[in-house]
Amino acid sequence: MAVVFGATSTTDDVLSGISLQGKHILVTGVSAGLGVETARVLAAHGAHVVGAARDLKKAQAATLEVRAGAEKGKGAFELVELDLADLGSVRACADALNAKALPFDLVIANAGVMATPFGRTKDGFETQFGTNHLGHFVLVNRIAGLMRSGSRLVNLASAGHRFANVDLVDPNFEHTPYDPFVAYGRSKTANILFAVAFDARHRSHGIRATAVHPGGIATELGRHMAAGQIEAMVAQINEQAAAQGKPPFQFKTIPQGAATSVWAGVVADAETIGGRYCEDCHVGEIVPEDQPLGLIEGGVRAYALDPAAAEALWMRSEELVGEKFP
Repeated sequence: MAVVFGATSTTDDVLSGISLQGKHILVTGVSAGLGVETARVLAAHGAHVVGAARDLKKAQAATLEVRAGAEKGKGAFELVELDLADLGSVRACADALNAKALPFDLVIANAGVMATPFGRTKDGFETQFGTNHLGHFVLVNRIAGLMRSGSRLVNLASAGHRFANVDLVDPNFEHTPYDPFVAYGRSKTANILFAVAFDARHRSHGIRATAVHPGGIATELGRHMAAGQIEAMVAQINEQAAAQGKPPFQFKTIPQGAATSVWAGVVADAETIGGRYCEDCHVGEIVPEDQPLGLIEGGVRAYALDPAAAEALWMRSEELVGEKFP
C-alpha cells in the first residue's frame, strides 16, 4: 500500500528508501532555509544537485552539510551564481547552465522574498513580482531545453496567493498604493499561474509543472517584517482558530516545510500534480471565492489556476522582460 504523507512529514520521510542516483536537479535559493534543506536531502539520496544563490559566500557556508550529505550518499553538489532581481545575472546563469549542457530531471524554483518595503529590481520591476516571478520566468524558460522528458518544474508558491490576484495592468505599482502583502500575494499567484502555463506548454513532451505551498515556517523569508508583526499575525490566526474550535497554529520545521517540494518533484504521480497547487504533500482543493479563507486553512483560489489567466500572465511577462519563449 502506498505511504500517505501529510503536514508533519519531513523530507527524509518522503524520500525514505528512494535512490536519486543519476538524477540532475536545480534548486534556487540555497543560501538559507528551505533551499538548503531541499538540496541536502536530494544530494544525500544520490542526486547531482546544482544550487543557485545570489550570495555565493553565504551559500558556501550554509551548504556545508549539503556537501557532507552528498559525499556520504554518493551524490554531488555545486553552486552557481544567480541574482533573480537582475535579469542580466539570470541570463548569465542560464547561459552558463546551457553551455555546460547538464540535463535536468527536476527544477525547483525555491528562492524568493516576502513583504519587502517598496523597491525595484535592477530592471525596474516591483521587487517581489520581479524577483519571485519574472526572474524565475526568464531562468526556467531559458533552460527549458535542458529539461528532459519525464522532468518536472516545482514552483514555490504560498497560501499568501490569497492576498491578491495578479495585476497585469499595473504590475509595478506605478498607479496603485503599495502594500507589501498585496505585492507578495500577486507574486505568489504569479508563481502558480506560471506553473499552469508551463505545464500546458510542455506536457506533450513529458515535462510537467506544479506549484507548492510549503506551509508556515520560521525562516529568513520574514526578515523584512517589522518587529512583533509575525507574533501579531499568529495571535490573530489563533484567535480565529479558537473561535472555530480549531487547535492553535504551529510553525512547521524546515524539513517539514521542504517536504512538499520534494514530494511533488520526486514522489507524486506526475499526472496528478501537473498544473495543480500542492500543500502538505497532497493536491490542494479549489476554494470558492465566496468562502472566507484564512492563511492556515488548506486550499487554493480558482483565479490562481485559471488557464486563461495563466496565458495572459505569460504574454505580459514576455512583454515586460522583452523576450519571447516558445
